[in-house]
Amino acid sequence: MLEIIQDTLIDGLRLLPFLFITYLIMEYLEHKTGEKTKNIIQKSGKLGPLWGAILGIFPQCGFSAAASNLYAGRVITLGTLIAIFLSTSDEMLPVLISENVSIGIILKILAIKLIIGIISGFVIDFIGQAINKKKKQLENKKEEIEEEIGHICEHEHCHCEEGGIIKSSITHTLNIFLFIIIITFILNIIIHFFGEENLSNLILNMPIIGPIIAGIVGLIPNCAGSVILTQLYLENVISIGSMIGGLLVGSGIGILILFRVNKNVKENLKILGLLYGIGVICGIVIDLIL
Repeated sequence: MLEIIQDTLIDGLRLLPFLFITYLIMEYLEHKTGEKTKNIIQKSGKLGPLWGAILGIFPQCGFSAAASNLYAGRVITLGTLIAIFLSTSDEMLPVLISENVSIGIILKILAIKLIIGIISGFVIDFIGQAINKKKKQLENKKEEIEEEIGHICEHEHCHCEEGGIIKSSITHTLNIFLFIIIITFILNIIIHFFGEENLSNLILNMPIIGPIIAGIVGLIPNCAGSVILTQLYLENVISIGSMIGGLLVGSGIGILILFRVNKNVKENLKILGLLYGIGVICGIVIDLIL
């Protein structure tokens, strides 16, 4: 047990500086471009799913939460919201970068999520307009949207705006570092008693069950889901299809904010089911293709 704890801490501490540098860069870019990003998505119109998916692949503290607020105010379409949720990677990118995963693999994963987000968003908007043209977005109902980053930071207790990007970067780094330590520790215990090859074969040989389970993990409404899925993939416990399927379902804090600001619970449940269905189906297809 002491050896497992030692290996877990060594592996975790090795990632710490890479995590901090990654979050520092991300925080800087977000503070410089956050407002511009929100304005672009508000003015995107029929191209909403395209811009939403593109902007969603870049990890941002409150972008999925902003999308939920914008959709609740009927400023963006359902297709745009889904495109953003599907492309949002949450903590996947920082974890992959800190683990020195090749840039080619990272770009492939991001490209897959981007393409799925764009296609799904446009298809959903097209079907929605075809089924009922009377349900057009009410342009005169563009309410003043609250500052979305405040919602996400308040929920995660990171207080991004209070201490600047340094404090925010340290907080995010420590939070994800803790998740990684816990997940890695649990995995190391399981691998020690069950065997890495047995564990990998058990899950990797289930091309349909894997994405279904990963999709359930993706429903966790915070960064834990994306960290768990990414770590399981890096440990060769789940396939790339299962990881992407679960990450497609996950939208960070966005889905939680949607239930908070959008009063139509049935609609929220349908959106959740739509995300889960798309994620699982795409995960299964990816496993069959790759």
